[in-house]
Amino acid sequence: MEKATVVVIGGGATGVGILRDLAMRGVDVMLVEKQDLVNGASSRYHGLLHSGGRYAVKDQEAARECIEENMILRKIGRSCVEASGGMFVRLDSDDPDYEQQWVQGCKDSGIEATPITLAKAFELEPLLSKHVVSAYLVPDAAIDGFRMSWQNVDSAKRYGGRVKTYTEVVGVIKENNEVHGIKVRDYFTGEEYEIGCDILVNAAGGWAGKVAELAELEVGVQPDKGTLIAFNQRITNHVVNRLHKSSDGDIFVPHGSITILGTTSMSVPSAEDTSTSREEVEHLLSIGEMTFENLRNYRMLRAFAGSRPLYMPPGGASGRGASRGFAIVDHEKQDGLKGMFTIVGGKFTTYRLMAERMADQVCAKLGNKEKCRTAEEPLVPEVSEEAKKAARKYFPAYGTDLAATRLGPERFARVTETLARDPEKRELLCECENVTRGEVEEMAKELSSFRINDIRRRTRLGMGTCQANFCALRSASVFAKVGRDEAARDSLGQMKEFLQGRWKGIRPVLLGRTIREMEMTRALYELSFNVNGGEKE
Repeated sequence: MEKATVVVIGGGATGVGILRDLAMRGVDVMLVEKQDLVNGASSRYHGLLHSGGRYAVKDQEAARECIEENMILRKIGRSCVEASGGMFVRLDSDDPDYEQQWVQGCKDSGIEATPITLAKAFELEPLLSKHVVSAYLVPDAAIDGFRMSWQNVDSAKRYGGRVKTYTEVVGVIKENNEVHGIKVRDYFTGEEYEIGCDILVNAAGGWAGKVAELAELEVGVQPDKGTLIAFNQRITNHVVNRLHKSSDGDIFVPHGSITILGTTSMSVPSAEDTSTSREEVEHLLSIGEMTFENLRNYRMLRAFAGSRPLYMPPGGASGRGASRGFAIVDHEKQDGLKGMFTIVGGKFTTYRLMAERMADQVCAKLGNKEKCRTAEEPLVPEVSEEAKKAARKYFPAYGTDLAATRLGPERFARVTETLARDPEKRELLCECENVTRGEVEEMAKELSSFRINDIRRRTRLGMGTCQANFCALRSASVFAKVGRDEAARDSLGQMKEFLQGRWKGIRPVLLGRTIREMEMTRALYELSFNVNGGEKE
């Protein structure tokens, strides 16, 4: 039987944060995830690094946590954060009394909210609606959830942390009201086996309730689905928030060359529900165009959705009324089961704090007195300017810096050496995101890369303008040659899966130019290559 002192269930931001924290304290820790890492809520959100301004009125504890963690994440994860700054704007239709409450709430929460003139607001954001009547600057930012989470894993591995992806927990092993391990199933082979542990941490997000049921426990978690729209243009320079009570469609977050509009709030029975609809898209557009009046003139790339894992204590509120704070449940104290914890709720911005609080409790049980160091030590070293300068002759124009932030210093050095040695590896598999063949092959060697979609989450392959129109075929061909198992060598199946994943998000935004592009994709794959995508999801 494999064994670890602590097993963490769930490969989202909270889970990988706990993995890193415990590993840095010298704990023998293993993380298991039923799919690839960061496939749930930690990647299916607007990518906002909160200043806390959104919670300054109704939840000042969450607001204070956000602003403190905002500053920490900027320091330890510099290559993951785009420090765009944020702006809260009130429209003439919004409640002026709320503005005064918000200003005081920011002051009480320690959030710097600087009032600016309308002239300055329109200078910074020329596309804003003329119905804006007041504006404030706040320290919001954008953050790459994929990259931040993977860098946590890289950091944890340096300290001995272990990760198993595509490993689903199907049972909790316990005896005499004490946890002794878990039973898991390999996603690809169906093989079931056991992993022993002294402490089990349930960090499964929207699935935390189902994991608790495996131990015959009950944890109140309500999956709350939020739908978002990705636009192909950078509509804003700052993160722009409506200055009113939190509602649907009132946040615009710029990421690189795109903008994400979000989000909705809808209680759903299962966290597996990541469906989107044209009705939801129209709903978001109708609200968003109040802030940016020409919103419908911009091309939409796709719609996507994720489920917030809202903690639901008995008698608690639901939906937007529920707290965005987090809770830790010690099941020994609450249910008499020794050796099991559950952590639920929270936000991506506060994942590191959540991990610290959880690791503190675990270490107290283990008698480990090491202090948390995750707020001081960078996740990964930065690629030096010298290394990037030397690599520019091999990478495509504008691609060197992008690759450096995606890869980190060790992988970047290996890919640079590959491109220098073999010019054919400089071929661009994805022009939209400047991803070279050498980078795809490097990521395909990772022990956790089983599918093209796993590489997509690490490189942004297929996530740009053409939405895999061209790179699906190219990447499937390469992955078939360098993949580690039979699944990888099923190039047709890999390509279909990749395209279908993109189609799922494109379908709700089939308007104008998007329809024409999808017809081109259909012609390319179905007519030219005789590839039938099968039943559409």
